[in-house]
Amino acid sequence: MTRNSLRKIEELATELHGNQKRKYSGDPYVTHTIRVANTVKTYGGDDAMIYAALLHDVLEDTPTTESDLISLLINTKELNLSEVQDVVSLVKELTDVYTTDNYPGTNRKGRKELEAIRLGKISPRAQTIKYADLLDNSEDILKNDPKFAEVYLKEKRDILKYMDRGNTSLYKKCLESL
Repeated sequence: MTRNSLRKIEELATELHGNQKRKYSGDPYVTHTIRVANTVKTYGGDDAMIYAALLHDVLEDTPTTESDLISLLINTKELNLSEVQDVVSLVKELTDVYTTDNYPGTNRKGRKELEAIRLGKISPRAQTIKYADLLDNSEDILKNDPKFAEVYLKEKRDILKYMDRGNTSLYKKCLESL
């Protein structure tokens, strides 16, 4: 990975998240994805995992489509086609499927259980990114919304029951923090 490649992907994540802000801090949303990417890097993630960590919420939280993301990554001229496909594949694995929009008749608890089962089947590389995401979100929610943290942390513990094939050290850190 070159510094230029990392910078370009970070710029892309910043552009795609636009003016989105973190719920509690009001910080630009991309600060979360940068922290997730840094955690993935610290725990030995490869380049594609680090890039996917930077982009992990774009399909879920922005109007960006999968084909948009492929085109945008190709246009950075930083990644070859197989690298683009790898990054996008990881981002897709990390994108929630069991959302209120997709499953309006299923309550939150049911959707979270279905999502946990799905996450248990994603690749170990994607699970590692998800661990980093869970850690960052958990720290934020614990600090800023202790009441909701009870619900959130239980949901995350339930996810980790299924999702146990990623980086072992990061998985253990997740268990300890939740």
